Amino acid sequence: MTGTIMQPGVKALEHEIECRLDVGERFAGLFATRPTRTAPLTLSAHLATPGGIDTLEASLPPGAESYPALTPRLGAAFWYEREIHDTFGVVPEGHPRLAPLVRPGSPETPGDRALPRHVTGYGMFTIPHGPVRSGVLESIEYLVETPGEAIPHLNMRVFYKHRGVQNRFAGMTPADAVLLAERTEGIASVAHALAFSHAVEQIAGCEPPATAQLIRVLHAELERIANHLDVAVRLADAAGLAVATARLALHKERVVRLVSRLCGSRFGRGVVVPGGIRAAPLLPPAQLRAELDRLAKPIADDAAALMATSSFLDRLRGTGPLTPERAREHGALGPIGKAAGFADDARPARPYDAYRALAVPPAKPHVAGDALARLRVRWEEVDQSFRLLRQVADDLSERAPDLYSVTCEPVSGRAVGWSEAPQGEVLYDVSLAAGHITRCHPRSASFHNLVLMHEVFAGDILTDFPFIEASFGLSVAGVAL
Repeated sequence: MTGTIMQPGVKALEHEIECRLDVGERFAGLFATRPTRTAPLTLSAHLATPGGIDTLEASLPPGAESYPALTPRLGAAFWYEREIHDTFGVVPEGHPRLAPLVRPGSPETPGDRALPRHVTGYGMFTIPHGPVRSGVLESIEYLVETPGEAIPHLNMRVFYKHRGVQNRFAGMTPADAVLLAERTEGIASVAHALAFSHAVEQIAGCEPPATAQLIRVLHAELERIANHLDVAVRLADAAGLAVATARLALHKERVVRLVSRLCGSRFGRGVVVPGGIRAAPLLPPAQLRAELDRLAKPIADDAAALMATSSFLDRLRGTGPLTPERAREHGALGPIGKAAGFADDARPARPYDAYRALAVPPAKPHVAGDALARLRVRWEEVDQSFRLLRQVADDLSERAPDLYSVTCEPVSGRAVGWSEAPQGEVLYDVSLAAGHITRCHPRSASFHNLVLMHEVFAGDILTDFPFIEASFGLSVAGVAL
């Protein structure tokens, strides 16, 4: 269940958030809305509870151009308040740095092109890395401040990827909007479609059929395996391990081809709809189970070979460490949080669809928080995903033909839906009126986690950069919506 609680002001909102964090809830996001140009701005904060996602809100006074920033006492709000400033121009007073985040701001004048500097000293200079780089990589610019090898500070410019996705939801029906949700962050298409659909289903009060819930889990776990294999490919490539890179890329290709054979899309698009799924899988359960068995062992064998390669482990061990204290303070999501000892996986913590019946074991304890720990978490999740997929295939084989969706046509209301993407928790805050979306705010795990890359370079050098970036396994598209 989720709920919305209105606070009398920003200070009361901040106090309530702090009280809830003290009792073990997790800060899950912050955004702002303004229905009309003259309406007051409303701040909405999401908090993850054992039973769902709660929303705390506070409205600014009419005509207010600023408010007391939350970031000085709630560090995880750092990027969220920059996004609010970019979007609405309202200033969070006391924010440590209001540089543009998702929008580039005003055009530079010829005399205003100097790169920002955060570290001074003899021999310090800034390397602009991106937004166009070699290889098939997303548009992001890293500003690396360095005296030559060490990286005392890293800044990121993600606005090159901004597409205005959030605004495009307005006016769409849920049936059309789920197609946009799938394209919000391509590598997590299924997870975004699930989170959006869960919000719509809460508003409508509908429950997808049991068979549809199993098939949703099927595609979510295949998406997880493909993403984790992609991270392993990038890490092996960064280490110059040509054979490992080729083998792992082959496994990923076989996984996405299986997804395509199941639904016609390598990204699993067109499967999840509000109320269930669009159609039955194109492969019968027995053939699906056989395909899973053919995939699992070679992947496990090559993962074991990679993790026994000392030259590879040496590059990851101690690289880009995130401390357990910082992971807990920020509420780090997915493998990044689990690798640093903080696990809040929505599948067991706030179960949805068939995860309510399937046994999702708790994450194994890790505390190193480095690139090696993040990869180990991913291999553990791959193994876990195959176990879940076998359960799904076996359950499907025992079921008689069933409905794949129910009517889900909500008229008005608001709800927050969630799912566990390969990168971590995805949230969708959806409002409907007269059967059409009035506002939809997606929050990806990539947005919540990528800011932590600022902090993990202490003690590392330039040649560690590709390992740290790959080990985070995040998407710029999920940040600059």
